[in-house]
Amino acid sequence: MKLKEIKRDFKINKALYLMVAPIILFFIIFHYIPMSGLVMAFQRFKPGTGVFGSEWVGFKHFIDFFSGIYFFRVLRNTFLISFYDLLIGFPAPIIFALLLNEVRNRVFKKWVQTISYMPYFISMVIICGLIVEFTNSTGLIAQIVSFLGGRPANYLAKPEYFRSIFVLTNVWQTIGFSSIIYLATLSSIDQGLYEAATIDGANRWRQTWHITLPGIASTIIILFIMRIGSLLSVSFEKIILLYSPTTYVTADVIASYVYRKGLVEFNYSYSTAVGLFNSVVSLILIIAANTLSKKYSETSLF
Repeated sequence: MKLKEIKRDFKINKALYLMVAPIILFFIIFHYIPMSGLVMAFQRFKPGTGVFGSEWVGFKHFIDFFSGIYFFRVLRNTFLISFYDLLIGFPAPIIFALLLNEVRNRVFKKWVQTISYMPYFISMVIICGLIVEFTNSTGLIAQIVSFLGGRPANYLAKPEYFRSIFVLTNVWQTIGFSSIIYLATLSSIDQGLYEAATIDGANRWRQTWHITLPGIASTIIILFIMRIGSLLSVSFEKIILLYSPTTYVTADVIASYVYRKGLVEFNYSYSTAVGLFNSVVSLILIIAANTLSKKYSETSLF
């Protein structure tokens, strides 16, 4: 009976199934099939012998990672960069969308939106190249500091500045694109609510607090849960392009550590174990965030 229902539903929604098919295939090929390689985390993997011929070592690589000298460093850096990015980067597009929603001049609004979207579509390599140029000892930031009476320096090479540069440039890159979903949600709010609030004497601030924010609350919660799930997934490409041995103390995260161990030192099993640890913690975080959201609100991801 269920098979007949599936066939009937497929005939009715054939176009929708065909549209979603490439996405499903993408995740199967590039996300689910590669998961079979996780067995390397429990082996002393050698490319010559393959997965089935490599020696099993159990949890040795996990123990080596947890007892290693870099464990607390990469874990601390990952959490701190992710936390700062969440603290500043998550509310930024919400505030930006709320401000844009108040703009009545359509030409100016579209101009601001276009300008804010542009950094997101620029290649990460170019973005990082611009950041390097702006933050070096002769760059724009150094010239501004020198003009104000400070001492110019290569700020990206200083460990104490790396996190701030990373997080602030992340906000600059994503604030426009991330605000799209909030702007779409804002446009779906019943305008009659604002008219009724105006009649009751509510100013724009009270309308935002009592109508706009509750209207996008479910969207904010869903995106926040998803953001929590990717808390340990710091932008790998950007870290690799910006950090250097002098900034490892504050810039080296789990993803960059896995890259160096796996692709630079060819320690595939160890890097797989570290990556698996990262994925398990991310899964726990997203389940915990979803459970808390389901308990204290009516919105949840699953």
